[in-house]
Amino acid sequence: MRIDKVEPNEATFTNVSRLAAAKEDAKLAFDLVKQMKDHGIVPKLRSYGPALFGFCKKGMADEAYEVDSHMIDNGVLAEETELSALLRISSEVKREGKVYEMMHRLRATVRQVSEETASTIEDWFRSKRAVEVGAEKWDVRNVKKGVLEGGGGWHGQGWLGKGTWMVVRTRMDETGVCQSCGEKLVCIDIDPEETENFAKSLAKLACEKEARTNFAKFQEWLQRNGPFDAVVDGANLGLANQHTFSFPQIMRIVNQLRQISPTKKFPLVVLHQSRVSGGPAQHPNNKKLLETWKRAGALYSTPQGSNDDWYWLYAAVSSKCLLVTNDEMRDHLFNLLGNSFFPRWKEKHQVRIKPSGNGLILHMPPPYSLVIQESERGSWHIPTVTGDDLETPRQWVCATRT
Repeated sequence: MRIDKVEPNEATFTNVSRLAAAKEDAKLAFDLVKQMKDHGIVPKLRSYGPALFGFCKKGMADEAYEVDSHMIDNGVLAEETELSALLRISSEVKREGKVYEMMHRLRATVRQVSEETASTIEDWFRSKRAVEVGAEKWDVRNVKKGVLEGGGGWHGQGWLGKGTWMVVRTRMDETGVCQSCGEKLVCIDIDPEETENFAKSLAKLACEKEARTNFAKFQEWLQRNGPFDAVVDGANLGLANQHTFSFPQIMRIVNQLRQISPTKKFPLVVLHQSRVSGGPAQHPNNKKLLETWKRAGALYSTPQGSNDDWYWLYAAVSSKCLLVTNDEMRDHLFNLLGNSFFPRWKEKHQVRIKPSGNGLILHMPPPYSLVIQESERGSWHIPTVTGDDLETPRQWVCATRT
C-alpha cells in the first residue's frame, strides 16, 4: 500500500476496497478494512460498504454478519442502506433471529423507511419462513415488562404467534388507529435528560456559529421572559403562501396558539431585526402589533448578521414547547445536530401550518410516534417516507397474523 513512502489514508484503503468489490472479491475488500488498524486508521461507514454489500450480493450471510460485527466493534453505526441489505440477506437465508434484530435496529436508527426497505420488509412477512416462526404461547407479563422498559412501542421478546401474515399498505387516522387492523399506535416518550443535553449541545453549536455575545444575550433574555408554550418562526409564517411579508398572518397564528395554550400566554415570535424595523413593519397597524408583542415579552428580534434559525430552535427546545414553522429543517445547519435525537424531537414538537378556506390553520404533531412499532400482540407497523402527513397521508406497512 505504500507508494514513494507515502502513508495510505482511509480514502486510499476505501478506494482499493471498492476496486476489489468491483472484481467481486468481497473477502479482499474486508481484509483491506481490517488492515486499517495496523496503520492507525479508523474506518468510516463508507469503508465497510464494498465488503458488506459484496457479501450480501453473493448470499454469504455469515461473512456479512462478521463485517457488521467489525463495524460495531469500531463504533461505526450502520444506516438504512446497510441495515436493509442485512435484513434482505437474513430473510433470504431464513435467519429469523437476524431479521428480528435488523427490524429493531431500523426502528432505533431510521424511523421512517424508504420504499426499497419497505419492500424488503414486505417480502419477509410474505415469505414461508415468516409464517412458520414465532411463539404460539408467550408470557404476557414479560412482553408487558419489555414494553415498559423499552419506553413503549416495542417489546423485544421475539416473533409472537404463528400463521400467515396479512401485509398491506395503509394509513393511520388522526388518533393513530391503523385503518387496516384497528391497532392503536403509541406515543413514545422522550427522556427529559436527553432534551436537556440536546439544548446544551444546541447552545454550544450556536455560540460557535453566531457571535457569542449575541446568543448569550438571547439566553439571558429567555431566562427572564420564558419559558413559553410555543415558539413561532416569524419569517417562515409571515411569508407562507404570500408574495409579501404579512404581519396579520402571524397575528392569526399567534391568536390560535393563545387559544390552545394552557396558560393563555403569548407565544414567542422570533424575527430578524430587519423584519421589525423596515418594510411592512412601518405600517401603523403592524407597529401597534409589534409593540403589543414587545410589551408582553413575546417578541425577540435577532441582530444583524445572525441566523434566526438558531434562536427559535433553541427557544423551543429549552422551553420544551411547540415550534411553529413549515421549515423542514433539513439544510446543513440542522445536519450538524445529528440524526438521532433531533428527528424524534421534531416529530413531537413541530407544528406546521396549512391553508384552509379560513386562512392558515395549525397542523399539530401526531399523537403517536412515526417509528416502527411492534405491538404486544405481535403485529408490526412500519412508517414509510411516502406521504408527508400534511398534504398526503403517510403510507404505513401493516403486518398482522391472520
